[in-house]
Amino acid sequence: MSNAMTNAAGERGADVRFPPPLVFLGMTLLGVVLRYAASPFPPSGSWALWIGVLILLAGLATIVSARTWFVRTGQSPIPWKPTPELILRGPYRFTRNPMYLGLTLIQTGLGLALGNLWISVLSSVSLVLVHFIAVVPEEAYLTRKFGASYQDYCQRVRRYL
Repeated sequence: MSNAMTNAAGERGADVRFPPPLVFLGMTLLGVVLRYAASPFPPSGSWALWIGVLILLAGLATIVSARTWFVRTGQSPIPWKPTPELILRGPYRFTRNPMYLGLTLIQTGLGLALGNLWISVLSSVSLVLVHFIAVVPEEAYLTRKFGASYQDYCQRVRRYL
C-alpha cells in the first residue's frame, strides 16, 4: 500500500477547494472567447508557432517530470490529499511548484502556437489565481506538517522560477 494511503484516517492535505488545472483550462477558454469577441492583437507569424510549441513542450516535460516523482514516492499530486514526504528531486530542485509552472508554460505556448495572444496573456492571470487558491494553502499546510525542513527548502528553492 502506498504512503499516501497509509496515513491516519481523516488526515487531509492542503486546504485547496478547487482543482488548479481547471483555472488554466478556464482562462484558456476565456482566451478563445476573447479572440473572437475583441482581438486587439495582430496575427502572429510562423516564429510564434515554433516558439509556442517549444514553450508548450517545456511545460509538458516539467509536468511529466514532477508527476514521475509523485509516482516514485507513492504520493498523490492532488493537493487536498495528505503529503507523506517532501519531494526534493527532479524539477523540485529548481522550483517548488513545477506542475503549476508547467501549466503556465503550456498555456503560454498554446496561445503563441495558435496565434491567440489572449490565451498567452491570461496565463499570468491563471498563475495568480492558482497562487491564491492553491499555492498559499499548500505552503501553509507543508509548513505546519514539515516545519523547519520545509522552511529550509523554501530558502533554497524559488516558488516558481
